[in-house]
Amino acid sequence: MNRIPYAELHAFADGDAPFTGNPAGVCLLERYPRDDVLLGIASSNNLSETAFLVSQGGDRWHLRWFTPTVEVALCGHATFASGAWAFEKGRVAGDTAVFETKSGDLSVRQAGKNRFAMDLPVIPFSPADPNPIVVEALSAGDPVETMNVNRVHGADYQMMVFADEKTILDMSPDKSLLKSAFTNVIVTARGTSADFVSRFFAPASGVAEDPVTGSAHCTLAPYWCGKLERPELSARQIGPRPGALEVKLAGDRVLLTGRATCYLEGEIRL
Repeated sequence: MNRIPYAELHAFADGDAPFTGNPAGVCLLERYPRDDVLLGIASSNNLSETAFLVSQGGDRWHLRWFTPTVEVALCGHATFASGAWAFEKGRVAGDTAVFETKSGDLSVRQAGKNRFAMDLPVIPFSPADPNPIVVEALSAGDPVETMNVNRVHGADYQMMVFADEKTILDMSPDKSLLKSAFTNVIVTARGTSADFVSRFFAPASGVAEDPVTGSAHCTLAPYWCGKLERPELSARQIGPRPGALEVKLAGDRVLLTGRATCYLEGEIRL
């Protein structure tokens, strides 16, 4: 029987409040098994993403991410959780944990007690017409602005900007209809509780709603930093399970800073 060290961490937790932030599974492997085994673990965990780490020595790990249905090219919150877990377990000798991924090297450093800062690439976007099926599924009226976003989780991506925070908070999408559009959607608005707020719906990739999405902020940060003409902003992902973070735009990179807490740890037995 194989025993795999496992932890669940809540990335971008909302201050000290329990049951906030985005849960991510973190598995430490000696080497990668077959992809169907990785997918089986992620499906059994039933979290939006499970991260699989293989040590490369010298504060470096190879990292892959799986939703319950697909492998993804970038996952911010599970990378954030992986870095927080590595620091908590004393596995980082220096000040930065580096992860080798499909999106290049990503780094996480400690920024205070239970606070961490993560460096990610900007995910480009371009003006677009809104997918009418997505607009119908959201049932929130026409967006103020719509962007096509580079794919991350296998399906098409759009970001839709709405008039205010309440519109985002009150959304109750028809997820079956949204899934039929094969389009994941970031919805966002200027905030009252932060500089901007957002939610992320990805039923096309097996995630009905992701609580606090690191990769979404790789698009949200350059968009809102441009709109508000400031390089650093506060952000909240609102909805049933809220979370908070700060974003900083630096050229083609985004720095995300927030809290991460360990919820459980143990082992997976196969």
